Amino acid sequence: MKDINILMVDDHPIIIEGYQNVLMATKDEDQTLLIDTANNCDTAQLMINRASKATPYDVCFFDISLPASEDGKYASGEDLALLAKEVLPNAKIIILTMFNESFRIHNIIKEINPDGFLIKSDLTSVELADAFQQIIKYPPYYSSTVSNYVKKTFTSEIYVDDVNRKILHLLSQGIKTKSLCEYIPLSTSAIEKRKKQLKLLFSVTDGKDETLLHEARDKGYL
Repeated sequence: MKDINILMVDDHPIIIEGYQNVLMATKDEDQTLLIDTANNCDTAQLMINRASKATPYDVCFFDISLPASEDGKYASGEDLALLAKEVLPNAKIIILTMFNESFRIHNIIKEINPDGFLIKSDLTSVELADAFQQIIKYPPYYSSTVSNYVKKTFTSEIYVDDVNRKILHLLSQGIKTKSLCEYIPLSTSAIEKRKKQLKLLFSVTDGKDETLLHEARDKGYL
């Protein structure tokens, strides 16, 4: 059995209850979900910091609009996500929000680069269940509004980007991701970020490099 420690943060308890019910009803047989919940920034940051010293969370769900912490240090789910990234480096970060304006989506991707990014109006219980399983195994997962925005924004610049072409070429030559920085003047994390964007652009849903290379060949980039 595999224990999955989860934190869900949303200021509407009924929404959290809905998420919990969906995940519990659709989890894999070998998964045990241990779910903590918080409705505001103060409670959430206490739980995140406590988990970093004891049993870390594997997955954190953050709504963006939340009551701020009393000291004003944490004003939104974005602030909590950045804290979680810092103190729980192995946790999968999932953003769920009503916000669907381009500049908010852009900002969240740029600042947080989440493993999952779901717009609440896109969501069905089936999509939430699918998204959760994909994020655990092959992140990232972006719901349709986010995916469409990413494709529109990145297509023009990323498709013709020499660095990305070089990443694809080197991967196709059998060079491992951790060795790419020997050939490209970027950090491993910057290369990983580009690979993530390429997988989104080429609609790679299984997270595998082989699938990315297959799609790139299909579209004439290799």
